[in-house]
Amino acid sequence: MKKNIASYLTVALTISILLYVSFSSNKTIDSSKYSTAGLDLNYTVSQDAGTNTSDLSLLSENNTYSPYLGKSFVGFKEALAFKESRGDYSTVNTFGYLGKYQFGKETLKLIGIFDPAEFLINPQLQESAFIANAERNKWILRRDIKNFVGKRINGITITESGILAAAHLAGAGSVKKYLRSGGADVFEDGFGTSIEYYIKKFSGYDTSFLKPNKKAKASLI
Repeated sequence: MKKNIASYLTVALTISILLYVSFSSNKTIDSSKYSTAGLDLNYTVSQDAGTNTSDLSLLSENNTYSPYLGKSFVGFKEALAFKESRGDYSTVNTFGYLGKYQFGKETLKLIGIFDPAEFLINPQLQESAFIANAERNKWILRRDIKNFVGKRINGITITESGILAAAHLAGAGSVKKYLRSGGADVFEDGFGTSIEYYIKKFSGYDTSFLKPNKKAKASLI
């Protein structure tokens, strides 16, 4: 009987000690120390990045871009690159077209690139080549852009970005034929992709960044 009483007393004493320690250590937290008042918490990046000349650095870097680029110029070139190669700088397709934007060797020569092997391993040069080729095409197609943008051909509204994307696919001459024939002369590449498809798919992007330039050349400077 005495042993049972001693056991009960021991248990009761242990519980009392635990309760005391628990309550005595329950301090009040001063939440004011954790206030965010006065802190700059705006980390939003503009969706217009890449449409100004101050954003040129974006064009020459091998970055993974956000899918929320909208209709900005960077959105245009990245969407086109994804369609061409899924954005792979090192790829060569079955027809021998090279890199992220799938350039042909003859087109590269027109913008001052004569070493395809060097081109393929140089992302910065590929980005520069895209700009140079697009500016050259914009100069060649300057009258067609003026005359056809805003009009509809075969139910498709013609835009500058659609014209430039189609020129990237098939060359400026083929785009001229399509527009001036009222959509009757439709070029298709080796995979069956048509000018008309590119005009529609890449319509409405902001390509004002690109300036018409007859002598545009790719450069690393």
